[in-house]
Amino acid sequence: MKISSYILRHYQAIHTWTGITSGLLLFIGFFAGALVMFKPVISDWATPPSDKLAQINIKQLDTLTQQILRQFPQAQKHLVVSFDEDVSPLTWLEKGNDNETFMADTQWHASLDHQGHIETYRRANNELGYLLDMLHRTAGIAGEVGHDHVGGYVLGIASFLYFIALVSGVIILMPTLVKRFFALRTKAGANRFWLDSHNLVGIASLPFHIVIALTVVVFSFHDFLYGGLAKVYNDKPLFAMPTPSTVEYQLDALPKMSVLLKTIEEYAPEHKVHKIKLSGLDSVTPFAIVLLKNDSNMMVGPVADFVFMNPYTLRIQTSSIAVGDQGIWGQLVTGFFALHFGSYGGELGRWAYFTLGMMGAFLFYSGNLLWLEKRRQKNKAQTRSVSVMASLTVGVCLGSLLGVAMCFAATKWLTAFTDCVNQLYLTLYYVTFFSVLFVSFKKGAAEAAMLFLRLLAWICLSIPFTSIFGFFMPNIGVWPASGFSQICLELLFIVFAGVFYCAYKANKRRAYNGDKNSVWAMTA
Repeated sequence: MKISSYILRHYQAIHTWTGITSGLLLFIGFFAGALVMFKPVISDWATPPSDKLAQINIKQLDTLTQQILRQFPQAQKHLVVSFDEDVSPLTWLEKGNDNETFMADTQWHASLDHQGHIETYRRANNELGYLLDMLHRTAGIAGEVGHDHVGGYVLGIASFLYFIALVSGVIILMPTLVKRFFALRTKAGANRFWLDSHNLVGIASLPFHIVIALTVVVFSFHDFLYGGLAKVYNDKPLFAMPTPSTVEYQLDALPKMSVLLKTIEEYAPEHKVHKIKLSGLDSVTPFAIVLLKNDSNMMVGPVADFVFMNPYTLRIQTSSIAVGDQGIWGQLVTGFFALHFGSYGGELGRWAYFTLGMMGAFLFYSGNLLWLEKRRQKNKAQTRSVSVMASLTVGVCLGSLLGVAMCFAATKWLTAFTDCVNQLYLTLYYVTFFSVLFVSFKKGAAEAAMLFLRLLAWICLSIPFTSIFGFFMPNIGVWPASGFSQICLELLFIVFAGVFYCAYKANKRRAYNGDKNSVWAMTA
């Protein structure tokens, strides 16, 4: 396909500047999003085994639920019933002070012991998985506007630019797509290698990137979209609102859990109940959110579908499950959410989205390297803009990676000695991030890259070694990985350690043996 050089030059400029202005933010969003695919596993890994009470049968669960609701009035506001073997059967939150974030909340656990007596304890709920989710949705940009995060709006703008970069990148590649698609020229210089890698990853995962770009824009600005639609509908409600209830329900009228489960089984026989969230049981607007899993279907949530019902009357009010009452728009919304969350295809689908997410992070990092390589001055000192962008790329990318790795590495040690783990996560991440950013500008991109890549390798390697310590010395307060999923998670960090160490060796070779005038040279 032949395209005039004039058009290609203009689209190349568009691709370059939309990519360079959004790439660093999207790097954080993509690598954190890749890890969020295993958020339940990460939360389970970060929680001490002693914090998980034994599951009980359904008859015992009915008895326990009634007793907890009567003895702990706060549980009537929000009680979670879990059916996962690795989670306590009943949990509810106790709010922290008004001046603290919800990460200061503590969580109550409840079960029955072998004698049938209530067993409860209270501990801060580990929010390592939420930290990753927050980075994924906001790139770590703090602040709120109304009920939304500032970072969410910023990422929405970045994703719009990212979509433009995708379209312009495809147009640039069209004339040589067939000829150079699988070309990976390792001996034609750094610029050619990074260009071929960037093109290969971008084209191979193009449908995924288009879906993510569009869905992020919609997620970020959905309030504005609904506001615009409201004008079209003459301010009529876009969604049917239930009639306010005046009935005051009593706990004695709460149906048994077995009856609720039977109602759900009849409604969605192909789904498995994951959790039931009971809220407002002491109000005139009680509701239950039943989370159901079916890996063979598209699910609207990251890990489950939902059924919204009245816990007293068991009347189903709304649902995300396609059982004939969704309608075309409901099915479109379900597919829209599922394509973003990767909530289909089971474990294979999650690993595929994890891989695509990491490839996306590589796409943005390599895009910045291409910008630097293209503007590299041969046989003379580099311009200030190149030096600043190099330091910014190293600082933001490695700073975010190292901040997350530090939180993982510190998790079990912090849990052994303090209950303020979640607040320390935030402190540890941001102190690490800004320290790396500062050192990158202070020492230069080349020295900072070598320093932090090597440190990243050691930090990642320390994560499975902590589990080894916990296995041989359980009295020190840390614990080993348990179960196949947790072991796979720690093996993944060993792979990360190998990748970062190889990157360190490559950077070191280039720093001492490459072009002495390069921004990546130690003499630059």
